[in-house]
Amino acid sequence: MRRQDDFNKLNEVIAALEQEMVDFQKAITAIPALSPTSGGEGEWDKAMYIKDWLKECGIDDVQQIDAPDPAAKNGVRPNLIARVKGQSDERTIWLMAHTDVVPEGDPGLWDSDPWEAVVKDGKIYGRGTEDNQQGLTSSVFVLRALKKADVIPSFDVAVILAADEETGSALGLEYLLEQHRELFSENDIIVVPDAGEPDSTMIEVAEKSILWLKFITEGKQCHASTPDAGINAFRAGSELVVQLDKLHETFAERDEVFNPPISTFQPTKKEANVGNVNTIPGQDVFYLDCRILPTIALNEIMNTCRDIAGAVEKKHNVKVKIEVVQQAEAAPATSADAPVVNMLKRAIKTVYDVEATAQGIGGGTVAAVFRAAGLNAAVWSTLEDMCHQPNEYCVISNMVNDTKVLAHLCME
Repeated sequence: MRRQDDFNKLNEVIAALEQEMVDFQKAITAIPALSPTSGGEGEWDKAMYIKDWLKECGIDDVQQIDAPDPAAKNGVRPNLIARVKGQSDERTIWLMAHTDVVPEGDPGLWDSDPWEAVVKDGKIYGRGTEDNQQGLTSSVFVLRALKKADVIPSFDVAVILAADEETGSALGLEYLLEQHRELFSENDIIVVPDAGEPDSTMIEVAEKSILWLKFITEGKQCHASTPDAGINAFRAGSELVVQLDKLHETFAERDEVFNPPISTFQPTKKEANVGNVNTIPGQDVFYLDCRILPTIALNEIMNTCRDIAGAVEKKHNVKVKIEVVQQAEAAPATSADAPVVNMLKRAIKTVYDVEATAQGIGGGTVAAVFRAAGLNAAVWSTLEDMCHQPNEYCVISNMVNDTKVLAHLCME
């Protein structure tokens, strides 16, 4: 590393900022940033708090790009970009986090108020503390540390605080790339601290395709005591669930970059049919979550599903309708030898003393939006994987040490 003295200085400053990071997490946890589709007003209040905080830290270059949303507070979903100038502007080191969170779910499953962060046993408990406030805090505190230590990074360092990640990113990163593609260069280094493993070793560089399917089996309702008078859609739908497991045999390709290294086809949600025991249901509805290796075409999956459904139709004299709930082709992978991956490996080794490896996941993260736009991005954090769960927490030492890893990138 060419700037070891500056990195050592940043390390000391970041360590001293630990309590400030905890206080920052407490403050933003108390400002729920829920999408209007999740019953909230959007990210305005949280984004404005962070914007003011950044300016108080001496970070004057803060750009606000609003995506229109009539259902949100002030009619917009705010996206912030905070920047610290580097010794060179030949490239930008981008750190991307999101300000929105998911609802708390059943409050009875929480041991404390999900919107009032609680610090206990080296952890911060509260909704959003890990997803994605750990990565958000680490990212903005890189800028805070650079200013406090009076260290100029090698290249410009910019933090994106995007809206709408939890509900699709159309008003967040997708909007930024559609409206302001000029901000980004293929030479840039892009890190998304929004997925990872507890041992810090996973650098996510690829995601599987996603296909969510809804299967509607139509039979004929009748009294359960006279089954011959009807057609049991539940029975036929149940066989369809079992037969769809053949997808694992038909599409058995492996790619060891991914964990698991195979395509997965899992029945998940089941809708209620009849409300009483003594009625044979005339309709049955269930869903299939498919995570598919990038080399497999989604139309091949659909054709095979139709063939399987056709056999069940013929056997049980039912009709099966298949609807696509969500479909996302895998974006091109970031190369395992890309500069961002190698820089992260060196930084992780320096801070955590572990050897990180490039891996693929089932999907999906917002990094796929970057990759679809032709920009290499890597996803990395040190996480306990508590996102969306009751009693979600962030490990404080992970938050602090991840900040040091991201600071290391700025000194390369």
